[in-house]
Amino acid sequence: MIKAVVFDYGGVICFPPSPENEEALGRLIGLSVESLRELNRKYRGEYDRGTYNSRDYYKFILSEAGIFPDDASLERIGQTDMDSWKRLNPDTVQLMRDIKAAGFTLGILSNMPHDFLAWGRQNIPVFNEADPAIFSCDFNLIKPEAAIYEKMRELTGCAFEEIVFFDDIPNNIAMAGKLGIRGIIWEGPEAARETLKKIDKGFEVL
Repeated sequence: MIKAVVFDYGGVICFPPSPENEEALGRLIGLSVESLRELNRKYRGEYDRGTYNSRDYYKFILSEAGIFPDDASLERIGQTDMDSWKRLNPDTVQLMRDIKAAGFTLGILSNMPHDFLAWGRQNIPVFNEADPAIFSCDFNLIKPEAAIYEKMRELTGCAFEEIVFFDDIPNNIAMAGKLGIRGIIWEGPEAARETLKKIDKGFEVL
């Protein structure tokens, strides 16, 4: 029996950055989109863990590429990055609210840095509607580390097998599955509705 449904944020609750967003950030920095993606693949986990604020994160990773922006440029870079993650998917938000209204525990489990989380708590209502809302920087843990899923189990009050978890990153879903969580790769809100109805009759009201 499923008792909780938990959602990732980036690429699930919000749309991923558009190609135009990525190109604008790359131009601002002076790097190709692929070069910037590679730096983020290597280092962004520590930003999400809360090790760095935005300015220090970009100061560090860009120094690795031989780029040394001044403080004003670092502020613009960080803001441009943050702005690219603000486009919420209204259909996902509605699905989340429908799940909560149907009596299930609604959760969020997301890798997220302090800078964006501070903004999100003020401007994204569903951050405060979910219970629990687990963000990596609050716990110094990131997906796919097992400990952050343990935190999700603790704060939902559910056994792993009573949780459905939607995420767009295969490694995050793989770890969820190893722990016994029903992890499902995100394919959009309508696909998620249909999947939930197949999993448990309690979701037929969605």
